[in-house]
Amino acid sequence: MEITAQSVWNNCLSFIKDNIQPQAYKTWFEPIVAVKLTDNALSIQVPSKFFYEWLEEHYVKILKVALTKQLGESAKLVYVIKMENTYGNKQPFTEKIPSSNRGALKSQEVDVPLNNKSPELKNPFIIPGIRNVKIESQLNPNYSFENFLEGDSNRLARNAGIAVANKPGGTSFNPLLIFGGVGLGKTHLAHAIGVDIKDKYPEKTVLYISAEKFTQQYIDSVKKNNRNDFIHFYQIIDVLIIDDVQFLSGKSGTQDVFFHIFNHLHQNGKQVILTSDKAPVDMQDIEQRLLSRFKWGLSAELQSPDFETRVSILKNKLYRDGVEMPEEIIEYVAKHIKTNVRELEGAIISLIAQSSFNKKEITVSLAKEIVEKFVKNTKREVSIDYIQKVVSDYFQMDVSTLQSKTRKRHIVQARQLAMFFAKKYTKASLASIGSQIGKRDHATVLHACKTVDNLSSTDKQFRKYVEDLSKKLSL
Repeated sequence: MEITAQSVWNNCLSFIKDNIQPQAYKTWFEPIVAVKLTDNALSIQVPSKFFYEWLEEHYVKILKVALTKQLGESAKLVYVIKMENTYGNKQPFTEKIPSSNRGALKSQEVDVPLNNKSPELKNPFIIPGIRNVKIESQLNPNYSFENFLEGDSNRLARNAGIAVANKPGGTSFNPLLIFGGVGLGKTHLAHAIGVDIKDKYPEKTVLYISAEKFTQQYIDSVKKNNRNDFIHFYQIIDVLIIDDVQFLSGKSGTQDVFFHIFNHLHQNGKQVILTSDKAPVDMQDIEQRLLSRFKWGLSAELQSPDFETRVSILKNKLYRDGVEMPEEIIEYVAKHIKTNVRELEGAIISLIAQSSFNKKEITVSLAKEIVEKFVKNTKREVSIDYIQKVVSDYFQMDVSTLQSKTRKRHIVQARQLAMFFAKKYTKASLASIGSQIGKRDHATVLHACKTVDNLSSTDKQFRKYVEDLSKKLSL
């Protein structure tokens, strides 16, 4: 049988799979592609420098054993790092790094002096609540890695966060963008990275701030004519954590100033950590040059936790609060609240509160009562993005088609239904709904809602659309 890069790598994978945890195999080895085999050197393609660094740090021994088994003592491993080129070129950027040649990687790292320690530096810009002499990090010490439990849904993001905390600004995942739905732990993880960095590098200046507050500060600096001081202040930060970066959407002035701050920090080896409710590719009204920078590092998604992780989260919460609860109750809550961690912890707090206030024993029936209230109250919290996706899937079209300018009847109707349900299920204004569904104005949304009401009462087929979609969105 002919020896090819693929056959050698497949044999290596079989060996590796038998010797490491299934989750670790899935996360770190399944994305790898065998590229070529020349003179006993196997080239494998990895998605980012993050993968290269992680494999070299944690799996270099097992890789060496697996490859030696296949190709003998003279076997070599070469990583091909394939990254998306954000400058509009068709060809992806690739960089070849020989295995275990850590010197080559270290030579790319720049030791940057801490500018903010310079005694000559005077910063006239003061953020409300932050002293000028010593910048308070605004971090919550309760949000730590210790109580951010690892599971399949967050493994990549958590591991990336730990790597950044160990070497802020010194890894290739800069910026680190953590994205995912509501209540999945984006803010917790962002704080945990900052808290860990402060612990390991007390001399570094770490700052956590929401994108909303950042925007407000920028507006104030323009009003007070001290925009340069604002920029200067942010350029002295070593680790900048910006929460809910999607809030910058449509705010061109704030985006422009953030672009300059980001470039300065990135070029000087400082670490930027961002959180968002969506991936860069799905962000609307964010300038392309900024989006391309978001893609420079690593975008790590947080997904809804699986059942085992939900049980672990509840047990950890109860342990920290010093509360005991029967296993069947914990499993009942974990089984029925699936959407996010915030709801999960909220339900368990409600259960403890009900039990202690009413002096009731915690039973399955009490848990059922609490869970039903929780699920009922949170059921309606759906986003406009989610509504557009559900409606698009129902009519078998892309969201981009739904948002397009076309006047084809079935697409117009789908768009009108999306607007109707956005008004029904969210608290967004008509202008906001119109802006998010194809950049329409509030009058178009109002017209769409009236049209849906009229057609529902006169058109049997259309009424079925409304009923089907109502069921899908209220599950």
